[in-house]
Amino acid sequence: MISRVDEQFRLEAERFSLRCTCDSCDAFDEDAERCAYGYTTEPHRRLDLVRTQHFTFCKAFEPR
Repeated sequence: MISRVDEQFRLEAERFSLRCTCDSCDAFDEDAERCAYGYTTEPHRRLDLVRTQHFTFCKAFEPR
């Protein structure tokens, strides 16, 4: 799911300590830097709240 990163999103991401990147997902293999399900990780690796205008949420995200 692609979400627009606007000022409201930025405020809420900081306020609620949003964790939505691969590094916070239980399915992410840190040693191999890959998804256990075989999904591409590039669109989900980092959430740059300063420069990004859109963020792609992973449909298989499982919080650690």
